[in-house]
Amino acid sequence: MDNLLSIITFIPAVAAGILALFLRGEDAAAQRNAKWLALLATTATFLVSLFVLVGFDPANTDFQFVEEFDWILGLKYKMGVDGISVLFVMLTTFLMPITIAACWEVETRVKEYMIAFLMLETLMLGVFCALDLVLFYLFFEAGLIPMFLIIGIWGGKERIYAAFKFFLYTFLGSVLMLVAMIMMYWDAGTTDIPSLLAHTFGSESFSILGVHVVGGLQTMLWLAFFASFAVKMPMWPVHTWLPDAHVQAPTAGSVVLAAILLKMGGYGFLRFSLPMFPIASDLLAPLVFWMSAIAIVYTSLVALAQSDMKKLIAYSSVAHMGYVTMGIFTANQQGIDGAIFQMLSHGFISGALFLCVGVIYDRMHTREIDAYGGLVNRMPAYAMIFMFFTMANVGLPGTSGFIGEFLVLMGIFQVNTWVAVVATTGVILSAAYALWLYRRVVMGELLKEALKSITDMTKREKAIFAPLVAMTLLLGIYPALVTDIIGPSVSALITDYHAAIPASAEAQLAQH
Repeated sequence: MDNLLSIITFIPAVAAGILALFLRGEDAAAQRNAKWLALLATTATFLVSLFVLVGFDPANTDFQFVEEFDWILGLKYKMGVDGISVLFVMLTTFLMPITIAACWEVETRVKEYMIAFLMLETLMLGVFCALDLVLFYLFFEAGLIPMFLIIGIWGGKERIYAAFKFFLYTFLGSVLMLVAMIMMYWDAGTTDIPSLLAHTFGSESFSILGVHVVGGLQTMLWLAFFASFAVKMPMWPVHTWLPDAHVQAPTAGSVVLAAILLKMGGYGFLRFSLPMFPIASDLLAPLVFWMSAIAIVYTSLVALAQSDMKKLIAYSSVAHMGYVTMGIFTANQQGIDGAIFQMLSHGFISGALFLCVGVIYDRMHTREIDAYGGLVNRMPAYAMIFMFFTMANVGLPGTSGFIGEFLVLMGIFQVNTWVAVVATTGVILSAAYALWLYRRVVMGELLKEALKSITDMTKREKAIFAPLVAMTLLLGIYPALVTDIIGPSVSALITDYHAAIPASAEAQLAQH
């Protein structure tokens, strides 16, 4: 089918337009119609995206389903997916109907709420499909707007502060990326991403304002992209916006933020930093390794000190993203496979954990850990599902959480043993904070009067969790579902990466 990626990308935007133009009123019927239209649109997007997955050839490492036509001011609209991006498209389309289903309790400005999520889906899909620098940047930056509104309008008491902190952190990082993209166009004469992947950016060292830049232009470009993607992940020490954003965001906003938006940073490293700037990536990989290792240990320790459930899970996300950045820059098959697997797995697990918090928040309207205890006595189904995702978050073998971390640790052990040792302690720390949270919220006697009338999960809530449980188990038991698709593209990326480094190093040695 022609233009399949554009159809998938813009179905939610069309639904948002229909909601904006034709749905009137704030009565219960109008609210119900807005929810159902959003659910139908996101479900249709997922069903259409299955055609991409079925028609995708993993053995072909080129971009597939490519569509291209002239756009504005000589720029091209170009979309396509390869083995690295296709599963991020599937993750997005899979999670969005679940997210919309989790919004059913919302009663304030429902139409606008659904429009924000539908537009957000279009922009996130655009990031993973764009094959032009300008198009990528537009999708990447525009995604800030609906999330800013979701936090700022439907968030908690400190929502304005959290929304502006989220916006300013991510926007300022992206300004440097825009400057780098202009430099790339100036150097390569094109904004076409496949052409840029084949272009060799200069790596000859030079001095600027008295500072000697090893790796030359590549290092400058790498640092500019790193500023944007590191904030988006987020990496330590630019992670401080994430806990605030999670705590103030509504449940569905937290799910999208953790499960999909954070993955744009990792995807950016894989699409730009590693293949386009291999010399700089090789040069600066130790910096990334130690930043990642610090993130894993430090944010795990901070998570242990939290009294708010959402904040604890948010710090857990930063720790898990540390494994991702570490795995990407190992530049070996296990490391990058593990990083991609960890991102996909984290999408299911972290999304489910935020939904778990949402279930009891809807009933008690507090996220304070001390407000709970003994929920297993009144909510056995909830206790079981929360336990499953807690163990998956820890990395229990048989769940998808284990596969990603294990592959990353295998990959980093081949490159830097000390970093591997530090990162492995994160596995122990994650068990400490996750199980401690579970024990305080779910286990023990039901002593608090306010909890004695709490009800267990409804059929709708159980239905929301069912696909997340299924995917977490399926990928944990049969990881080849992912590795068979990403393997050839990752292998091609690694081959090109290592082929670029010796040639450049020899050239620099010849000059000196």
